[in-house]
Amino acid sequence: MIDWEEINTTEDVDRLKAVKVWLFQENIRLENARKELDDSRERFQNEKAQARRELEELNRKAVQERRRLREENLFFEKKLAILQDGFRKLDEDRRSLERQKKALEERSARGFREDTAALPALEESVSLLFRGANNPLALRKRYRDLVRIFHPDNLFGDEEIAQIINREYLRRKKREEA
Repeated sequence: MIDWEEINTTEDVDRLKAVKVWLFQENIRLENARKELDDSRERFQNEKAQARRELEELNRKAVQERRRLREENLFFEKKLAILQDGFRKLDEDRRSLERQKKALEERSARGFREDTAALPALEESVSLLFRGANNPLALRKRYRDLVRIFHPDNLFGDEEIAQIINREYLRRKKREEA
């Protein structure tokens, strides 16, 4: 440690010069250390600001991604509801046709000959199966589905119903083309 009282009272010029040089060097060292500290502080502030910008960008992207996922989920749920409703309607129509088919089978099993009045009712029921098929693509898809169900080669298929479905499809197809 430096004894400043001794330096103040000394008359040794060399000793004073040495202390002045030391004080100058120490002052330069402290000034350089202060500059390095200020540079470090500025660098830290810049890095902090950059990190904050990156975090805000990541948060913005995360919010957008959550919003997109929510919208996709809602869209999927709507599509699922439409499909379920379509399957429900098809199932109702299939059951209705099966009931009518059973009724016809029971009548023919009892030996009654089919009268011409039952055929229009069956054709009217078949027209219900095409309900909601308002464009050519939907009509063709509904026709394929119905043929898969009622084709005579299937276990519970019926040739008459398949013919009625074919006639109804052709009638609607001509109407669409016109």
